[in-house]
Amino acid sequence: MTNFTININDALRLLIGRHPEINWSEVARQAWWEKAGQLELLDKLTAKSRASDKDVNELAALIKKGIAERHGKR
Repeated sequence: MTNFTININDALRLLIGRHPEINWSEVARQAWWEKAGQLELLDKLTAKSRASDKDVNELAALIKKGIAERHGKR
């Protein structure tokens, strides 16, 4: 197994320090697995896509606008 070192800011360090009962290495490992799985799914979904970056950005803007309107933000 490979070791991985990260830098965290003081606020996060203090928060983590108040909860020594938590295995923070395992929390990070699970978060990385989850994110890697999401990226793998994204790669599979977009592998044969013909959409351009512009198309994707336009769709993302529409989705964000719809979500903002649904939650009363403009």
